[in-house]
Amino acid sequence: MKNPLNYQTTEYDCGPTTLLNAISYLFRREEIPPDIIKHIMLYCLDSYNGKGEFGKNGTSRMAMMFLSDWLNQFGKVKKFPIHCEYLTGRDVCIHQNSKIVSALQQGGAAVVRLRYGYWHYVLLTAADEESIYLFDPYFRKKSFQQKGIEIIPDMPLSRNRRVSYELLNDSGHGPYALGPTETREAILLFNTETQKTPANTIEYFI
Repeated sequence: MKNPLNYQTTEYDCGPTTLLNAISYLFRREEIPPDIIKHIMLYCLDSYNGKGEFGKNGTSRMAMMFLSDWLNQFGKVKKFPIHCEYLTGRDVCIHQNSKIVSALQQGGAAVVRLRYGYWHYVLLTAADEESIYLFDPYFRKKSFQQKGIEIIPDMPLSRNRRVSYELLNDSGHGPYALGPTETREAILLFNTETQKTPANTIEYFI
């Protein structure tokens, strides 16, 4: 059984919440080992804010990179069908031939770091020719006034936002902008038992 995706509990836990959502999106509840939940919560929320308060600057890029590697090693040792790929810089972009869109077309998911008034993690789950469908763990009811962002209220297993490629690829500070190329990061995640091959995804639509 698949669980609905979750919203963050505080202002700071978008990182672990989004990683846990990626696992829930890719695997059925009865398939998920508790070790994965334990280690995601153990290594996230590792950043200090300007006042020296632990966890109040969210989850660092180093923690995300470490967890990407940890999940790969866990999959190999425990024979759990997960595979991750950590992307940075120019590889973190949104277009039809990008690594991220290709991963979504294969049935994977992507945890990305972007702007939402501050640095923030969300889960990308699907794509069409102009937009990305994602689950933002920051709960919101009010509609966006900005063109290119739409709230999706009725798909709790996979998505709650539709965002245009143009907004995501922006290098500035607008909502859902990936920001400057040199600071971009993403984790691609796959359930290797359900992952589609590239040959089967050429004519992919959501």
